[in-house]
Amino acid sequence: MRALIIHGHFYQPPRENPWTGEVEREVGAAPYHDWNERIHAECYAANAAARVGSHTVNNYAHISFNFGPTLLSWLEKHHPATYQKIIEADRLSARARSGHGNAIAQAYGHAILPLCNERDRLTQVVWGIADFRHRFGREPESLWLPETAVDNATLDLLIEQGLRYVILAPSQAEGSIDTSRAYSYLHRDGSGRSIAIFFYDGRLARAIAFEKALTSSERLVRMIESASAGRSMVNVATDGETYGHHFKFGDLCLAHVLTVEAPREGFWITNYGEYLDRYQPEYEVSIKSGPQEEGTSWSCDHGVSRWTRDCGCQTGGEPGWNQQWRGPLRSALNFLRDRAAEGFEELGNKRFKDPWEARNAYIDVLLKRISPSDFLAQHARQQLSPADEVRAFMLLEMQRHALLMFTSCGWFFYDISGIETIQVMKYAARVIELSDQLGLTSHRKAFLDMLAEARSNVAEKGTGANIYVLHAEPSDPWPTSEGRRSDNSCLPA
Repeated sequence: MRALIIHGHFYQPPRENPWTGEVEREVGAAPYHDWNERIHAECYAANAAARVGSHTVNNYAHISFNFGPTLLSWLEKHHPATYQKIIEADRLSARARSGHGNAIAQAYGHAILPLCNERDRLTQVVWGIADFRHRFGREPESLWLPETAVDNATLDLLIEQGLRYVILAPSQAEGSIDTSRAYSYLHRDGSGRSIAIFFYDGRLARAIAFEKALTSSERLVRMIESASAGRSMVNVATDGETYGHHFKFGDLCLAHVLTVEAPREGFWITNYGEYLDRYQPEYEVSIKSGPQEEGTSWSCDHGVSRWTRDCGCQTGGEPGWNQQWRGPLRSALNFLRDRAAEGFEELGNKRFKDPWEARNAYIDVLLKRISPSDFLAQHARQQLSPADEVRAFMLLEMQRHALLMFTSCGWFFYDISGIETIQVMKYAARVIELSDQLGLTSHRKAFLDMLAEARSNVAEKGTGANIYVLHAEPSDPWPTSEGRRSDNSCLPA
């Protein structure tokens, strides 16, 4: 039988206000309160209960999928029924597919991993794996790389974390490849350790995502059959929101293909883990280094330039607009990250045995897998006073927001005034606030000077600095360093 694997990458950037923890109203999502609510109705809930004739189909039980950890956190709180159907789909698929569940993990904050420094890349992966383990009750076999952005250091890290396979775009492979087979990538340390790479069918994925292949399940199956000619496996990967949000009724088309038409045509509906049990990689592969050796991705023809410079890739906007603001934004956030790291080490070394190890473990506190007191018992250098306990968690919260500053959507769209970019600026404002409250040197002025180099395409919006002050900082500014209050809200419940 010919194998068919369809992967859906389900993700929305975190939208919660960093101070309140609540998602504010987003006018563009009307008639819904915000984009999470709208996409939940059109996609996440719809795919958990798609109608095929008189039957209800949980599409997640039939496709390979990943959900962003921050999105799952929101779903668990606001739509627990949908959340439970996603978790249950993984359990059902694991029973049906020799122990290989359909779900895979995702790097925690959807940062572009090749553009992260080594510490941040590790934390993004470690937090993503821990979140998956907490929710799905098993170890992940794979981890979705945001925007499939990859370089050799990223693949080496996945191998070191014990992951079995990864999904990439065919354009990311060095040389000619066959998307109907898995390849083996070897760790650069010469140890012989490896990870399997599946390169999805680019033509078919493009047709599903952008060329209205979901308008007819019969047509889509014909396309799948054509792609499978002379091959033993077809695999495609697209944004999961394609099924119902980007294309109305895409969830219904997907359900009909997976439960009726593709099986009728002799396709074996499976996932990557089960497939690997039967067909181990026979060939090795290298990946492209990308322009300036920064790595490659599935959504930028210029490697990962979309998240650091004006490469020509954009979504939306007006004729003549540019994305020259991306570089200054990246530089400003890198500057703030590095200054926050210095402060974290300075104060963290006095409170933690190893501050960076404590940061990697902090995900268990966020997931309530461990109490704050037990966490400190494991990681604190000595018994801390109540005031120092608060400061210890303020340091960790500063780092959490520093990680969220690099959510990829902040650079993806057409202007620095977009809601996604303002959201990453809000995380930056929270980093500055916590840094100030900890008595560290304030770097707000230098940060604003760097943001001032980023100009909006909308003249009246001004610069990144103007947008930051108007839309990212709280309307009721925190006290200055001359009269700063302590922030007990950082102590976990």
